[in-house]
Amino acid sequence: MTTTTRAAVVEAGGAPFTLADVELDTPAPGDALVRMVAAGLCHTDLGVASGGLPFPLPGVLGHEGAGVVEAVGPGVSDVGPGDHVLLSFTSCGGCRNCREGHPAYCATWLPLNLVGGRRADGTSTVSRAGIPLGGHFFGQSSFAERALADRRSLVKVDPDVPLSSVAPLGCGVQTGVGAVWNVLTPRAGSTLVVLGAGAVGLSAVMAAALTPATRIIAVDRFAERLKLAEELGATHTVNAAETDLGDALALLTDGQGADGVVETTGNVAVLRQGADALAARGTLVVVGAPPFGTEVALDVNGLLPGKRIVGLTLGDSETQTLIPALVRLVKEGRLPLHRLISTYPFTDINEAVRDMSAGRTIKPVLTF
Repeated sequence: MTTTTRAAVVEAGGAPFTLADVELDTPAPGDALVRMVAAGLCHTDLGVASGGLPFPLPGVLGHEGAGVVEAVGPGVSDVGPGDHVLLSFTSCGGCRNCREGHPAYCATWLPLNLVGGRRADGTSTVSRAGIPLGGHFFGQSSFAERALADRRSLVKVDPDVPLSSVAPLGCGVQTGVGAVWNVLTPRAGSTLVVLGAGAVGLSAVMAAALTPATRIIAVDRFAERLKLAEELGATHTVNAAETDLGDALALLTDGQGADGVVETTGNVAVLRQGADALAARGTLVVVGAPPFGTEVALDVNGLLPGKRIVGLTLGDSETQTLIPALVRLVKEGRLPLHRLISTYPFTDINEAVRDMSAGRTIKPVLTF
């Protein structure tokens, strides 16, 4: 039996979101029907909506969902109706990387999450007037009042925590946190640099503030975001619109360079500056994603002192472990995620898009 629900549909690349009635398929084995309470808006959603990624359109996006389970399909026993869940990325569960605890590097990650638009078996989860739409985005397509989600996208969470306060954990926040905790793993006295003070960068700053790192340097071009970074744990800030970034980082690191750099901007010139700012044996984590095929020039000899450049997807997170821990930190006030969030009614999704694109809000969260 299908379920009719209201969704924000992108009709074609560059078109606005349009509210429309759609039909969700009957929950298949491994599916869960979730009533959405909140959903974060992410730059990846905007990139796909603009036509910058080959996701099948018309389609339903959304990949930072939070809601309550209403029904489950065959074989789903660890979540049930009434459970509060966050929705994150999905994975196959059987490939080597999934078995070793790195589902963000699943062998089938791209078709399952970003470009396929359907379940792994090729069936559609959402249609309109009998015509399949692009769906199953990150295993969820949560820009809708109800979503048919893949079980491996679901993380059961504490029902006492308001879902609108933790929805962004599904993608952007865990990406920034994972860059610091899972890749850089700062030691006592480490110096970290975060390039870009958007949602991912500020999440990295908050994560770094919970480590033994003693210098946390946030870089951006907007003074108000740098002020917020200081309030969230940055010990130093650099306004790249007012000073030379390389000179500023050299001064702040006493000429030794940074032990870790998180690059969130997607700007290859900034990435190059981050690589040049590394200390011997330092690591640059590349999070920001420019268009496919983008290349960056590096000084090879500059890398020989043990420097590493590491790409990152979704914080290299094992969601069933990391997300509940982050929810608890939010609940205890140790991860002040609310400082990043602005809420919008679901019907105002296009206003949220405009505000995010203009930099008026850091992390829009749609509420249902």
